[in-house]
Amino acid sequence: MKKLYLSALLTAAAFGSLLPAHADDHDVEYAMAIHGGAGTITRSNLTAEQEQAYKDKLTEALEAGRKVLKEGGDSTTAVIAAIQVMEASPLFNSGKGAVYTWDEEHELDASLMEGLNGNAGAVAGVKTVKSPIELAREVMEESVHVMLSGEGAEQFSRQQGLEQVENSYFNT
Repeated sequence: MKKLYLSALLTAAAFGSLLPAHADDHDVEYAMAIHGGAGTITRSNLTAEQEQAYKDKLTEALEAGRKVLKEGGDSTTAVIAAIQVMEASPLFNSGKGAVYTWDEEHELDASLMEGLNGNAGAVAGVKTVKSPIELAREVMEESVHVMLSGEGAEQFSRQQGLEQVENSYFNT
């Protein structure tokens, strides 16, 4: 029996979720845990509808990762798929919905590490990369660096052909 254990941690709202292996995934046993973050949202300040929206989005993220695994994809790709759901959601501050800097812009960070081989990639202070986690993977796989930041990370993302957006894309 093949075992994969995945973890994706993000900063945003204080909700977490776990997706156990499904019975229809016959020869694969895995667990994926995600965390929507540790921001300032408390359950006492949420309506039932808002709390459900967070839970639904976290479930969507878990399902995106599970789909990758079910189709034979690797754990890194599964984690990235889950994170990209949260990056694209205004409910979290990992991408769309990111907090503002002092200068009223958005600067995003992401990091990724593969536990089996210790490979890692990270980016910091990117302003126009739609998916910072995708850029972190490119740093890990396509560069000699472990971390790139600011304009150097932006330039590398363009060289890798990653999708660029105006900084205002992250506004909510």
